[in-house]
Amino acid sequence: MPEEYRNIYKICRKSAGFTQEAAAERLGISVESIRAYETGQRIPSNEVVELMVILYNAQHLAVHHLRETNALYGRIVPQVDERSLMEAALRIHNRLGQIEKRGSLDRLLEIAEDNIIDDAERPEFMAIVTELREIVRVALELQLHCPDGEVGPCA
Repeated sequence: MPEEYRNIYKICRKSAGFTQEAAAERLGISVESIRAYETGQRIPSNEVVELMVILYNAQHLAVHHLRETNALYGRIVPQVDERSLMEAALRIHNRLGQIEKRGSLDRLLEIAEDNIIDDAERPEFMAIVTELREIVRVALELQLHCPDGEVGPCA
C-alpha cells in the first residue's frame, strides 16, 4: 500500500478528534490493531473500515481503502477526489451538460443499434465511454457528501 494511504486511517481518526484508545473502544478492537493499521503493519478488514467510516464520518476513507486493497475495484471504479459539495455539484452539472450538448447518448444508441461496434465506430464509442466514466467519477465525488457513511441514497 502506498505510503500516502498507509496513514489515511490515522488522518481520519485524528481529524475526527479521537485518540487511538477512544477509537479502539468505540470500534470494538484493540489499540494494538489501531496502531498496526496506522503504521501499515496490517490492513483493516472491510468491516472495520466500514465502522471507521461511520465513526470518523469520513466517507472518502472507504473509497481510498477499497481502491488500495482491491485491484479489481481499482480497475473498474475511477479515481475519486475529495471536493467541496459545491464543486462536485457543479462538476456533475457541467459534465451532464457537455454529454447532452455533444449528443453523445444519442450517438451511443446509434452505435449500439445493431449490437455491433465496428472498427469505424470504435474510437467514437470509446470516447463516449470515457465521458460516461467521468460522470461516474464525479457522481462518486458527490456521494462522498452523503451523511453517516451511507452507501445508498443520501438520507
